[in-house]
Amino acid sequence: MADEIFGKVAAMKSQILSAEAADADQLEAFRIQYLGTKNSIKPLFAEMKNIANERKKEFGQELNELKKVAQQRYDELKAATQQSGDASETVDIDLTAPPGELQVGARHPVSIVMNRIINIFTKIGFSVEEDREIEDDWHNFTAMNTPEDHPARDMQDTFYLKDSTTRLLRTHTSSVQARVMTTRQPPIRIIAPGRVYRNETISSRSHCQFHQVEGLYVAEDVSFADMKQTLLYFAREMYGPETKIRLRPSYFPFTEPSAEMDVYWGLKTEDDYRITKGTGWLEIMGCGMVDPQVLTNCDIDPEKYSGFAFGMGIERQAMLLYNITDIRNIFENDVRFNRQFRSVI
Repeated sequence: MADEIFGKVAAMKSQILSAEAADADQLEAFRIQYLGTKNSIKPLFAEMKNIANERKKEFGQELNELKKVAQQRYDELKAATQQSGDASETVDIDLTAPPGELQVGARHPVSIVMNRIINIFTKIGFSVEEDREIEDDWHNFTAMNTPEDHPARDMQDTFYLKDSTTRLLRTHTSSVQARVMTTRQPPIRIIAPGRVYRNETISSRSHCQFHQVEGLYVAEDVSFADMKQTLLYFAREMYGPETKIRLRPSYFPFTEPSAEMDVYWGLKTEDDYRITKGTGWLEIMGCGMVDPQVLTNCDIDPEKYSGFAFGMGIERQAMLLYNITDIRNIFENDVRFNRQFRSVI
């Protein structure tokens, strides 16, 4: 009985040593047969119970040697297959043939505008922070001075996760600001780009998902004038060195005082009249000084530190810069639409 089992080991060893692999498929078949999780060598270990005690050690050594032989033969076949493939590929290359036409891709307009905004703010020391899109109620609302009974919650229709009243798709990237302020102390100078979600009717001017870039600067002695100069710098980098801005009083639960920022778009064309409603001014973002209660919520001393925050929609910026009249074009992935931005970096 034992001699028959030893004979099986010897026969398999002979098969392994004589095995050949002409291509990658045959090499993979060899690996599966002798090295895979259900290889042909494993059943031989079960024969150990049929071996006399005095020969068990010898049989174990033979099996271990068989496994080594299989691995060595596989490595040899793999090296030979790769060399064969390299040689055949070299022969098939015609170095005199003209190159084929390179397919140039196109960046999405949202990516173009977002990268442009990020580059502008990183030049003046803002770092980029990103975080989760599925957020909890505290970071999305409560930390931003919007408690459960606050009327400001009515400003944003929220997508809550199924069977949950505390887990939601973030409605703004202010939640990133909350997470940063609760994990580090000032000075803080960040921008938070990302996708946000609101339960809004999809139309040519609005969508249930869009992108934002929000900014936050918290340090000692930060003033409204600092915010105005920062945003003026941004507007002139974004729209041109002669760009004018104005700040109008507004309301946001997480800033006090709050403002809307407009840029002077001009009235040179009929489209200018249409998008500015005949005023020449165009709203591009909301901003304001961080409410002291927000700092308190995030364990930052409002007596020592102050700051400003701002936020803008990326799609709105893209629609203005590239004269896109329907926001749905941005999300539908129409190749004809995307190809228009092929030459834009």
